[in-house]
Amino acid sequence: MRTRIKLTRAGEAFQGRLTATQTDMMCEALSTLDGWASTDEILVVQLGADREEVRRLYDRLQGDHKTSREFTLTARELHVIHAAITAIAPMFLSNSGFSEEAFYIRTGFFRENFDAMASSIVSAVSEATAP
Repeated sequence: MRTRIKLTRAGEAFQGRLTATQTDMMCEALSTLDGWASTDEILVVQLGADREEVRRLYDRLQGDHKTSREFTLTARELHVIHAAITAIAPMFLSNSGFSEEAFYIRTGFFRENFDAMASSIVSAVSEATAP
């Protein structure tokens, strides 16, 4: 899976092309956390966004899931995506440790893909904002 993304400045936001698989992963993280959170407060703690904002972002990322598409995302939206990608793994912890199998079955991705995507988002913003 390709996790590397490139972003450029677009005013106060960032613009870049995301593959269908990348947006699928982002949507999976957002929808999983939205489904598991019993209150808006839990989502705010985890993602810095309430259920309405999470669903709005999810809807923006949804697509045909077959082609790459251009997106313009604010720093806040990138934060919510990054937080969702990093917050999902602890949901699969138990007394016996992390369940890679349960994680993969639920998300359709390996944890290392989520970790690489989270790192890529930070690197892309860093490169886009470097002097």
